Amino acid sequence: MPAAPTLSPRQILDHLVKFPTVSRDSNLPLVDWVEDYLASHGIMSHRHWNEDRRKAALFAHVGPWEEGAVVLSGHTDVVPVDGQTWTSDPWTVTERDGRLYGRGTCDMKGFDALALWALVEAHQRGVKRPLQIALSYDEEVGCTGAPPMIAAMQGVLPKGAAAIIGEPSLMKVINGHKGGTGFHVHVKGFEVHSSLLPYGVSAIMEGARLIQWANDRNAAIQAAPRSPQALAFDPPFTTLHVGMIAGGTAHNITAADCRFALEMRVVPGEEVETHAQAFIAEVARIEAAMQAIRPEAAIHLDRFFGVPALTPEPGGEAEALVRRLTGDNAAGVVSYGTEAGQFQEAGYSAAICGPGDIAQAHQADEWLALSEFQAGHRFMQRLVEELAR
Repeated sequence: MPAAPTLSPRQILDHLVKFPTVSRDSNLPLVDWVEDYLASHGIMSHRHWNEDRRKAALFAHVGPWEEGAVVLSGHTDVVPVDGQTWTSDPWTVTERDGRLYGRGTCDMKGFDALALWALVEAHQRGVKRPLQIALSYDEEVGCTGAPPMIAAMQGVLPKGAAAIIGEPSLMKVINGHKGGTGFHVHVKGFEVHSSLLPYGVSAIMEGARLIQWANDRNAAIQAAPRSPQALAFDPPFTTLHVGMIAGGTAHNITAADCRFALEMRVVPGEEVETHAQAFIAEVARIEAAMQAIRPEAAIHLDRFFGVPALTPEPGGEAEALVRRLTGDNAAGVVSYGTEAGQFQEAGYSAAICGPGDIAQAHQADEWLALSEFQAGHRFMQRLVEELAR
């Protein structure tokens, strides 16, 4: 029987982009393909299913069956193309003007393709230090798929040591990012004519109290001294934000409903949960006052994401490894969240490094510069060389 063909990173990318793994849909066709491709090269992979088994994370290990692996971490899901105007098929990689166009080429199937190439190459070379890959689901809807995947890996694979999360960073080292969480808020009021305001509960006006609480907290945070960890960020402090609000039926009726979402972006050194619990306590206080007027009134919270910060690690192994492979000596942090903080929380050394510019993520005509993809390939070649020594 002839040996299975070994695909180039570009060929793997072409396959991955063909799968429309939008977060609202299943990623199983992609997982099936990856599993089959790895199996064709003698690499056994493992799945961790979500609750309804419509999605799965996939992880695998090559090299000596021992702890201390380098882990290449990526996500399989992408954002929708609905309402966007593309000049080429978003589900086919199209090369033009030195760019690779397609949904997910930048965020982050480009890295996934490079990681899969490296895993097969490491297996064929017979590395002395193990290499693992971890491909999650539902990153784009709040990084909810990585924690159960990371937990599942512990019972199946030897514990890895250094995790490289391949979010687009122009192949620069990112050693810190903010944490975050968010709440969908539904304020349920009680309708009366506005001339009888004291006898009803306006959901909008009570919701405004919560939004003002966020404004006041932002002001207090910004007036406080900056911590050394926060100073690396722009802005150098935690922020709370409400971007959309809806509610009410008429200008002369107290609103029965008000809905908005509150998000928090929390600098390393501060606990996400400290800010979250402060908000929950304020909700309870306002709800009690509402119910003193009308017992039917209420505030419902639905927490829709929670991501720990990535804290810079003095002497961290993952950062040191990435610096050796890239030659990048600059420190970098970002204000958005990734799965890197979740790996760090689980006991891995973690750093971010991947091809592409985050500015291209989620855009119509999303693209990855061919030069970035090639730089990522050289990175993986050097990684395999180091693991083989």
